[in-house]
Amino acid sequence: MQPAIRYVRAADGVRIAYWALGEGTPLVVMPSTPFSHVQLEWDLPECRDWYQRLMAGRQLVRYDARGFGLSDRNTEDYSLDANILDLEAVAHRLGPGSFALFASGDMGMTAVAFAARHPEQVSHLVLWCSWARRADISQTPHTKTLRALVEMDWETYTETTARLLLGWESRQAQGFAAFYRECTSPDVLRRSVPAVYSWDVTPLLSQVTAPVLVLQRREMPAPTVSVAGDMAAGFQDSQLAVLEGRSPFPWGGDMSACLRAVRDFLGDRDDREPVERPRGRGSVTILFTDMESSTPLTSRLGDEGAQELVRAHNRIVREALQRRRGTEIKHTGDGIMASFASATAALECAVDIQRLVAARNDEADVGFRVRIGLNAGEPVAEESDLFGTAVQLAARIRDHAQAGEILVSNVVRELVAGKGFLFSDRGHAALKGFDEPARIFEVHWQE
Repeated sequence: MQPAIRYVRAADGVRIAYWALGEGTPLVVMPSTPFSHVQLEWDLPECRDWYQRLMAGRQLVRYDARGFGLSDRNTEDYSLDANILDLEAVAHRLGPGSFALFASGDMGMTAVAFAARHPEQVSHLVLWCSWARRADISQTPHTKTLRALVEMDWETYTETTARLLLGWESRQAQGFAAFYRECTSPDVLRRSVPAVYSWDVTPLLSQVTAPVLVLQRREMPAPTVSVAGDMAAGFQDSQLAVLEGRSPFPWGGDMSACLRAVRDFLGDRDDREPVERPRGRGSVTILFTDMESSTPLTSRLGDEGAQELVRAHNRIVREALQRRRGTEIKHTGDGIMASFASATAALECAVDIQRLVAARNDEADVGFRVRIGLNAGEPVAEESDLFGTAVQLAARIRDHAQAGEILVSNVVRELVAGKGFLFSDRGHAALKGFDEPARIFEVHWQE
C-alpha cells in the first residue's frame, strides 16, 4: 500500500508534497533531487524496501523539493534559502522536538545549512554521497556532457543519466529513465541548475553542532572519497564511513551495510536484524561465505547480471542468519562474515545457506555456488568487527573449500558432537599464514 500524500506550504507559498509513516522519533529523508517523486519511488521495489527497513521503530518522513515530484513546479526561486523553506515547512508540520535528517547529493548542502540555522531541531545528520561545495563535482566531464544534453534531447539525456548511474548493461536503466522523466521537467532543470551550481556551505560546516555521519561509496566517480573526507573534517563532531560499491543510491548495491551504519549511528536496533553483537571475551563461532569466482560471472553476465547474483547471495545468507540468530559482522565483497554464540546454530546456518542456494538454482536460469568455512575461538572485538587467529583460520578454511562445500575446523566438529551432523575427515591442510597444518572436516549438507 502506498503512503498517503499530504501537502504543506512553505513560507513563500510553494506547496510541498510529503508522506509520513510509522511512529517514534522522526527521521526526515530529504529528496535526492533530481530523482525525487514521493509517490512513484514507492513502486521501485528496492527503494520501497529501503524505506520500510529504515522506519523500523521510527516515524519516517519523506518530501519532494520544489520543482520535483508532486511538489509545485511553477516556481522561479531555487536558491539555497528557498530550499531551506521547504524543509522548514515540513519540520513545522512535525511539531516541537528534534528529528534526524538524512540527505544525499545536492540536498546535503541544504541539510547542512538547515542544521546550522536550527541546531535545536536536528538531533543527527546523515549525509549520503554528498558534498559541501557544488563546484567540487560540477566540473567533471560527465556533468558537463549531461548538462548539454538537457538542452538538446530530454529523452536521450534521461536514458544516458540512468545508464551512467546504474551501469550501461543494466536491465533496470530504461525503467529508471522513465521514472526520472516523471520526477521533473527540462524547464525546471534549466531554472534550478544554475542556482544549485552556485551553492557552497563550506563555511557552515563548523557551525553544525549535531553529530554527523558521512557515508560514501568507495567506487563512485563523483563525489570521491576525498571530497567526502574533506567535508567530514569540517564538522565539529563527525565520522566518515566508506562503503563498497559504486551505486549512488543507498538502496542500490549492499543496502544492508548502509542500513546498519545509519541505524548504529542513530542508536537504533531493528528487531528483524540479529540481536547479538561481536564479543571480545568467550568463545564464538565464525562463519565465512564466498561466492564462486565473480570475475567469470561478470564476464559472462555483465556487471548488472553478476551484481544480481551477489544480491541473491546476500538475501539468502541474511535470511539464514536471521533464522539462526547469527550476527553479520561485515560484507567481504563476494561473501559475508558472521558470528554465532552457538557452534550448532552456526553450522545449522551454513547448511541452510547451501540448501537455499541449491533451491534457488533449481528455479533460476542462472545459478551460483557458495563455499563456506567455520572456526570457533575467542576473537578480539573492536568497532563492531572481530579480529585474531580464530577469525583468520575461519577465512583460510573457507578459502580451502570448493564451491558448494562446507568445511569446518576440528574444534567446531567437537563442539557439535552428538547434534546429528555428518562429517568426513579431509585430513590436515597447510593454510596460508599458519605454521602448522590444520585438521579440516567436510559437512555433508544434502538432504
